[in-house]
Amino acid sequence: MSLWETPLFPHEIAEKLSHENEYGVVGEFRMSQTVQGVRFGRLVLENNYRSDDPEEEVPCTFLDSQKGCILKGDDKPFDCSIWPLRIMDRNGELVIALTPTCPSIGSTPGENLVELVKSGLGEKIYEYAKTHPYIIKEYHEGFPIIG
Repeated sequence: MSLWETPLFPHEIAEKLSHENEYGVVGEFRMSQTVQGVRFGRLVLENNYRSDDPEEEVPCTFLDSQKGCILKGDDKPFDCSIWPLRIMDRNGELVIALTPTCPSIGSTPGENLVELVKSGLGEKIYEYAKTHPYIIKEYHEGFPIIG
């Protein structure tokens, strides 16, 4: 996960996950911003990086290399539930794009992923972004646009 992609966790979830919990993994969070009256925190991952490159990626604290994300239900940020898709602002237009560095999918979206986005997931992402604009990332060149 690149630093610019680190998802926001609502304060109560960040608080829960920063102590012993049912996942057996304790995360470190920095409360970074308030959006629509709700405080949010980001995982502190800086100590995991080996360079100052903001594009360098490291695994999320809650990512199991065999099972994927271990967070369930309301504990999982929306960004994580749609990974490796991102909703992005490309010159003032919202687009759904594929994160090209996802090791499972690769840099080119397959037909199944495109169909999934076009058959309802895309609309769900756009609707969520309308009421949660903090999930919208700035578009990065090289991210294939799906919707």
